[in-house]
Amino acid sequence: MKKGAAEVGIWDEQAGVGMSGAFSIGVDLGGTNLRVAAYSGGTDFLETILLPTRLAAGRERVVSDICEAIDALAQRHNGQRKLAGIGIGTPGPLELPRGVLRNPPNLPGWDGFPLRSAITAKLNRGVRLESDANNAALAEQCLGAGLRYGVSTLCMLTLGTGVGSGLIFRGQVWNGVTGMGGEAGHMIVQDQGGEPCGCGGSGCLEQYASAKAVLRMARERLGEEAPASAHDVALLARAGDARACGIFDAVGHSLAVALTGLINTLNMPLYLLGGGLCDAWDLFSPEMFRELHLRSYIYRLTEPSELEPERLEEKKTYILRAQLGPAAGLLGACLLGFQESSSMGRVGI
Repeated sequence: MKKGAAEVGIWDEQAGVGMSGAFSIGVDLGGTNLRVAAYSGGTDFLETILLPTRLAAGRERVVSDICEAIDALAQRHNGQRKLAGIGIGTPGPLELPRGVLRNPPNLPGWDGFPLRSAITAKLNRGVRLESDANNAALAEQCLGAGLRYGVSTLCMLTLGTGVGSGLIFRGQVWNGVTGMGGEAGHMIVQDQGGEPCGCGGSGCLEQYASAKAVLRMARERLGEEAPASAHDVALLARAGDARACGIFDAVGHSLAVALTGLINTLNMPLYLLGGGLCDAWDLFSPEMFRELHLRSYIYRLTEPSELEPERLEEKKTYILRAQLGPAAGLLGACLLGFQESSSMGRVGI
């Protein structure tokens, strides 16, 4: 992998931020795990703290865990380096700039919770707040595929337990009017008899292209023979089980429906797919590309000659795997910490 953006001076040029001698702290708040890291550039962390997200203990307990971990890292790394800022990623929907959570499916009971003010009150300092998927997209643009291919505008879908998404326009996160821009995981991909979704709708992409969706479809198609993880369903498909193969065809089909809407609307050069389900790329991508070619006339007009090139052709549309893996969301939160003290901001309308 090439050097990170911080190491080659891209942050100095684009945002007026010098990382030398400074560090940030990033927080990735998930429904199961809480990750907090100290960071000074590149794609590695100075130190990482991993904790369970104690949802059952209440919101204030989780906020206290976040702040205690931040304080511990600040004390340990504030000697030789100066703390530039703190960035926090959380499951969405997230109302910005207020930093209020709005019915997040992965944080039950947190609807209306003013996360930003709760954290700043305990820390007695400001923080930058973004959705976890936006942070992953930001990291990919600055340190991953965006850096490798020289792309500053991209869309990223994260295929994990659910489906998140982030939009980056000219190096900045696109938030929309209220901070909820880019919720592509809740695009409708099956409008008749669609699976109910935690967002309150039905037929959402998240219900057909996530690890949770793969397990549901496995139970429906395989019954008692259904494996216990999406990884095991993929192993079954690679062994030639037609029912398991059909599950990943359904994933590819649903992704193609969503990507058709995104490509036809946004006309971006790069769409990245990340998250654990991308380990099954070889199983779902053939159907995804086949269906996308049939559905999207914009994709047909801009289809590249190579699906996985060393360099991107100009004015072509690429759908590629993300490069940073599970660290992307936390790296993006750390990058937000440097943005806290910079002129680089979010983009709305």
